Amino acid sequence: MHPNAELITRFYGALQRRDGAMMAACYAPAVIFSDPVFPRLEGAHAGAMWRMLCERGADLEVIFGDVHADDARGSAHWDARYTFTQTGRKVLNRIDATFEFSDGAIVRHTDSFDLHRWMRQALGPVGLLLGWTPLVKNKVRSSAAAALAAWEAKHAGAGAQR
Repeated sequence: MHPNAELITRFYGALQRRDGAMMAACYAPAVIFSDPVFPRLEGAHAGAMWRMLCERGADLEVIFGDVHADDARGSAHWDARYTFTQTGRKVLNRIDATFEFSDGAIVRHTDSFDLHRWMRQALGPVGLLLGWTPLVKNKVRSSAAAALAAWEAKHAGAGAQR
């Protein structure tokens, strides 16, 4: 197995164990992460997001596979099952990930998934009827950013930053 494929496997293995610190350790200090909810997180904020999600994801179940990597790029597919805490609704999110590597670390990580599908599951009728609108998408993004900022502030003295 290519060393970068092993890195991806270590990353998702840590997610399966809800080990956000190990996930963050797979990232370069200047990593750039993006997905439909967190459009751009840089550096320590990306690692903090995984720590927060691992801490809060009491019933998180992750299955990953289709891992491919070479010296510069990689990809994987992963499914996450969990309860969205704000609504108590069950979610199955199917995600395709791409990676870029440098010096044995992930320098760019992009997760792609259908945000409207996620909102239909997580938000119920509101997500079904209005999840496609910019207003609701922006509300989800701003709520996620606020939650991450609050989590980072709460954990600032506890080694949450890398």
